[in-house]
Amino acid sequence: MMSDNETPQEANPPPAETKKPRTNGKKMTDKQKADLSKHMVKMKAGGMTLTEQRSHRMKMMGRMRKGETLNKAHKNVMKD
Repeated sequence: MMSDNETPQEANPPPAETKKPRTNGKKMTDKQKADLSKHMVKMKAGGMTLTEQRSHRMKMMGRMRKGETLNKAHKNVMKD
């Protein structure tokens, strides 16, 4: 039995919600991945720093998942 100053503990607390990555359910195709890899090699050769490369790659991936071509995505990223 519990004394008057104890509070009952919940037997099973609800599980913490896990966030899913925001890809909107669309994955990049193998061709898109290969094209982006080639593009990133060119960007590295062009003098981009590692931090700039990561940022550029993530922006490009987001746009390509939405259906933009590599060239269109690159133009939009560089415009921003």
